[in-house]
Amino acid sequence: NPLAGLVSHLQESWLSGKTRPMEYRVAQLEALGRFLDDKKQQILDATASDLGKAPLETELSEILLCKNKLRETLNNLSRWMKDEKVDRTLAMQLDSAFIRKDPYGVVLIIAPWNYPVQLFLVPLIGAIAAGNCVIVKPSEVSKKTERLMAEALPSYLDEDCFAVVTGGVQETTRLLENKFDYIFFTGIPPVGRIVMTAAATHLTPVTLELGGKNPCYVSDTCDVTNVARRVVWGRFFNAGQTCIAPDYLLCTLEMQEKLIPALQKAINDFYGPNPRESPDFGRIVSDKQFQRVQRLLGSGRVAIGGQTDEAERYIAPTVLVDVQPSDPIMQEEVFGPILPIVIIANVDEAIDFINSRERPLAVYAFSSDDKVVNQVLERTSSGGFCGNDTLMHVTLPSLPFGGIGNSGLGTHHGKFSFDTFSHPRGCLKRWMGRESLNAPRYPPYSQRKFGLVQATSKETHKSDRTLL
Repeated sequence: NPLAGLVSHLQESWLSGKTRPMEYRVAQLEALGRFLDDKKQQILDATASDLGKAPLETELSEILLCKNKLRETLNNLSRWMKDEKVDRTLAMQLDSAFIRKDPYGVVLIIAPWNYPVQLFLVPLIGAIAAGNCVIVKPSEVSKKTERLMAEALPSYLDEDCFAVVTGGVQETTRLLENKFDYIFFTGIPPVGRIVMTAAATHLTPVTLELGGKNPCYVSDTCDVTNVARRVVWGRFFNAGQTCIAPDYLLCTLEMQEKLIPALQKAINDFYGPNPRESPDFGRIVSDKQFQRVQRLLGSGRVAIGGQTDEAERYIAPTVLVDVQPSDPIMQEEVFGPILPIVIIANVDEAIDFINSRERPLAVYAFSSDDKVVNQVLERTSSGGFCGNDTLMHVTLPSLPFGGIGNSGLGTHHGKFSFDTFSHPRGCLKRWMGRESLNAPRYPPYSQRKFGLVQATSKETHKSDRTLL
């Protein structure tokens, strides 16, 4: 295996203890900050070439978000690294019991193409903060960004402990043949299953950040203009190539009639009468993805948009109506600038529809009545939830981000990233003396000894009622 030597080298570096000191971790994290500052224009150029991203959109979703995660991590790392003291039983009052946040070792991060900087660096920040050595595999689909990360980033980091590996499916397959101590993958469920299968060979723990069809329920009682603007922004940001974008709307026929003109106005306000000419509307990443998304336009009926240009990989912001649950667009994640609307009779039917499908990465609910929003929250299951907006829950570092079931396994962001890449090592350090205190646990056994062990090892309620 051509990558075995690299993995072995990083393993030796990790075993040397080099990455464990806080000062070392801070130095590497600060180097990531310098990379973002120094290479800002190259990042803007690369993402514009790969995805047609507007500079401000890239700054918001790729650069600023990463810088915020870095600041939060640097500000809190010493606190996160501290041993966590735990309660002790009566028999261990003289001992020290704590949880040590240990690094796993050599970590593999496989990044996607849709946010090729953010979804590369954010997990890397967590892995470095936790004291690991890391190999990162950027997506070969976003070619220019892949090249930038592979050529520029290594000069900022310690090459004995961090590496970038490029290539396609074949290279990724060979990479996964190696034994890693942790694997973090962002992508689609079918590939997630392949990664998990490879990890199982070595009993390697994994985090899987996958996608899904994120439902967006719009009740009959809401501010239609505000709903339209927030949905249009969330659906068409990055040309719809966002794993937490609202994938389809659920509403009554009456609400659909109000929403269509409001959605059209929001699209016009954001991107002008011809979004193809807007500097703020992106493009589909590849010919393969363009053809896949274009095929989905055959579902239902086009109410807004529908224009395409294969040469530019352009698909207009599109809204589909008369969509049936059995239509092709409802069988896979859209991951493009198309928003289907499915008609339901009421909130109960919307909830039943959501619960009849795989659990999504996010559920969205809009209503002026907080009881309705809470009803959707309490009766559905998803990786995350956002009421009366879209995407914004992912910007809050105090919230975990991750999927459930088909949409993923594990969480990250902020301290959750540090925890993901740290093994919580349960530790007990006992006194060497006072051996007489241990006598009740040693043979020969007796009822009297058992009574003493039972009395000194009981857990009690906070109300001091003894557990039976």
